[in-house]
Amino acid sequence: MASFKLTGLLASLCLTACGNPIPVEAPQTGDLSAELVHLNHPGPPPGPAGICWASDITPAVFETTTEQTLATPEVRDAAGTVTIPASYRTVSKLKMLRDRNEVWFKTPCAADLTPDFAATLQRALKARGLYTLPLSGVMDAATSEAVRRYQASRGFDSPVLTLAATRELGIIATALSEIK
Repeated sequence: MASFKLTGLLASLCLTACGNPIPVEAPQTGDLSAELVHLNHPGPPPGPAGICWASDITPAVFETTTEQTLATPEVRDAAGTVTIPASYRTVSKLKMLRDRNEVWFKTPCAADLTPDFAATLQRALKARGLYTLPLSGVMDAATSEAVRRYQASRGFDSPVLTLAATRELGIIATALSEIK
């Protein structure tokens, strides 16, 4: 019995030692904000035929700063004792860091947005824990919210699906020339 266990152990060690480990790399996540196109004119950007564009509004970003300022100084008597303490007030200032802006980005064309596509998108989002409902094959509010959460983690907070996100999710093929 001992020789059988020893033989099994040696066989496993030999197989482990002989095998070439396959390196597993984490999937790359892109910065979707790099895909955004800002225009000075209305309408989608000019581009090659067959490219579909969508637009969304990036919200304005404001910063509020709050500080305490002296309203009235303290009053002291002749002996130096405080008779009336100082009073302070809170002053808040609002500063715009970025104005709202219309941005354009490549998106899957309407003809591609079939029920099978929507179900595949839902499946990909479900695998990432972003879509929790049963697969419906419908681009509904829950699917759009899951898309928004997925894209927000990659720099673009929008429920409108970008072509870059579909490629990253593995739903639409990526050309070899686009792989970095």
